[in-house]
Amino acid sequence: PRSQHGATPRPRCSPGTPGTGGGHGRRDRGGGLMAPGDRCLLPRHPPVWGHRDLAAGLTAGAGLPAGFPEAPCPREEEEEEEEEDRRRRSPRPVTFTLGPEVLGLGPEGDFQTPDAEVYMHFLRSHCCYDAVPTSCKLVVFDTSLEIKKAFVALVANGVRAAPLWDSKTQSFVGMLTITDFINILHRYYRSPLVQIYEVEEHKIETWREVYLQGSFKPLVYISPSNSLFDAVYSLIKHKIHRLPVIEPTSGNVLHILTHKRILKFLHIFGSTIPKPRFLKKTVQELCIGTFRDVAVVPETAPIYTALEIFVDRRVSALPVINDAGQVVGLYSRFDVIHLAAQKTYNNLDISVREALRQRTVCLEGVLTCYPHETMEDIIDRIAKEQVHRLVLVDENQYPRGIVSLSDILQALVLTPAGIDALNS
Repeated sequence: PRSQHGATPRPRCSPGTPGTGGGHGRRDRGGGLMAPGDRCLLPRHPPVWGHRDLAAGLTAGAGLPAGFPEAPCPREEEEEEEEEDRRRRSPRPVTFTLGPEVLGLGPEGDFQTPDAEVYMHFLRSHCCYDAVPTSCKLVVFDTSLEIKKAFVALVANGVRAAPLWDSKTQSFVGMLTITDFINILHRYYRSPLVQIYEVEEHKIETWREVYLQGSFKPLVYISPSNSLFDAVYSLIKHKIHRLPVIEPTSGNVLHILTHKRILKFLHIFGSTIPKPRFLKKTVQELCIGTFRDVAVVPETAPIYTALEIFVDRRVSALPVINDAGQVVGLYSRFDVIHLAAQKTYNNLDISVREALRQRTVCLEGVLTCYPHETMEDIIDRIAKEQVHRLVLVDENQYPRGIVSLSDILQALVLTPAGIDALNS
């Protein structure tokens, strides 16, 4: 029978095989998981947003110019030296480290018992196609598209990443994510008085050539017939947050799998299987999360300092602390993309506190957890609030660590299999 989310888990499947009940029953058009018999009808060729299509598709009054000049050359060596001097003078990332006596490090034996393997076996018995929603939005960019238009389109469509299609090679060559926008701002920003021409003029392909400098890595993707266990391993091992599901026959992208999507699948359908005993233990006992050298950012620091930490530490969010060192907010990578929507990326000297105050939409906010809370409560809170992490705090709201989706999936799925992809 269907759950309240409009779907039931299915056995291993072949996405190319039509279902028997394709046109019957209700479907969850809000992105519910696919039920048995549902089919995914896809165009033969992937929909690609070119510069003309995008310019016509964006809402009127967006203020985008019809065309951009050719991309400029990379900056000269002396300009890079000036930027390096400025970076040395800027505030450095703030970090803290907790000793093992505070953590209460638990034995790894908690994850080696037979009952701890239930989630591992569950995800091995379900394929990626099972987690593909019945209906969802997928945006694809051609590499010849201008960077500014691409990032505005991400915001306009409410998506965080898009596969990149190279018309010359007729293949997908990578992903455009918020990380690219952060790297561009971090690389080219100088002051509020100097416009970032690279954002205005570069094309995606130009940025890839400048940033990757010939070290092009193959796109990490997965087949819809691969298990969700394989998807978890790929996401954590490669330290990525977006995993394209590509149908091997047509070459079409069906969906972009994320940690959140897999945990949601596990949370909905995992209720049908026995829960492992370690879920009743506290996060302090299990030591699930990051507790050492955790980066935070003062609320008075400029946004550029937050960008530096994102680039240098490769973290996805920063707890924002006040003068007393208490957690008062969370500044994430997704907050940065709204600089493109608000056209405020030319002034990265404003404080993090002011940037959070100017947010036009309510994003994740800051959700916390405590060391004495059980792992089951923490997973329920993350799944219910649909966030990517919780900030671990003490009773005085001082930061003590971060519990992320990667930490949870590593503990629930990979550790029982004897795999430590998180630290590989």
